[in-house]
Amino acid sequence: MHLIKELLIVIGRIVTILPLMLVITLYMGKRSIGELPVFDFLVIIILGAVVGADIADPEIEHIHTATAIILIGFFQRIVSKLKIKYRKFGHLITFEPTIVIQYGKFIVPNLTKIRYSIDNIFQMLREKEVFDISDVYYNSK
Repeated sequence: MHLIKELLIVIGRIVTILPLMLVITLYMGKRSIGELPVFDFLVIIILGAVVGADIADPEIEHIHTATAIILIGFFQRIVSKLKIKYRKFGHLITFEPTIVIQYGKFIVPNLTKIRYSIDNIFQMLREKEVFDISDVYYNSK
């Protein structure tokens, strides 16, 4: 009987957290996963950890999880606005694009700096239907 009660609590938490997560995610703004800045990626990881702990452990107060989700969403939104308003702030919490190809030639020190191989770059170029590196005037990653 105790197990059934705990399972019903978990189901109830999932049913209440999913709509809240959807609303907060829409509030934070939509971007594809590949375009996520580092800060936004960390926010997603934190949200997942908070929600996962809440669902897995019925001892955690559900209202605390809901409050944390809402506050994380607001915090992310504030940081996003600050990044737009203050460019230097944005540079502090995100990675700058690194030029890896210029005038059809690889800039190997920059590839080393960002830990990308030439094969990684070729794969990305093929995905963009670029098959000849000399066609690339300027490319950053």
